[in-house]
Amino acid sequence: MNIDTVVDQAYVGKCFKDLADAPVSALRGVSAKDAKALQTAFNVTTVRELAQLSFVKWANAIVTLADEEQMTAGDIAKETLLDDAVEMTFPASDPISVDAGITRIEVAPETVDAHTDHQHACRTEDSIEKGSAKKTVAH
Repeated sequence: MNIDTVVDQAYVGKCFKDLADAPVSALRGVSAKDAKALQTAFNVTTVRELAQLSFVKWANAIVTLADEEQMTAGDIAKETLLDDAVEMTFPASDPISVDAGITRIEVAPETVDAHTDHQHACRTEDSIEKGSAKKTVAH
């Protein structure tokens, strides 16, 4: 990494010792107003003091450890139980499978006008009128 990309133009080419003792505003993106806020809040005036600030060290340690943290045995057990529960809901939890060969319905299914023949009421009445022993049941 080229260190010149993280410092302001006035500090390009300086050695690390000079950069460490430079004001925090030497860091690219830290304005004079930001530097004043750091000084007021934490009594930090240099890059070295910022790096040695306990809060910065703690934050770095937490992030480093969080990236390496492994699941506890309890978390693994919960995850396994959840996975098993999802598997037991098969096929409801799986997406609907469609044959790749079907692209569209070629012939529309027979339909009735729902406005005038709600749930095939006419077919049921026709079957009764004709004396049919077999009645059509509305679904």
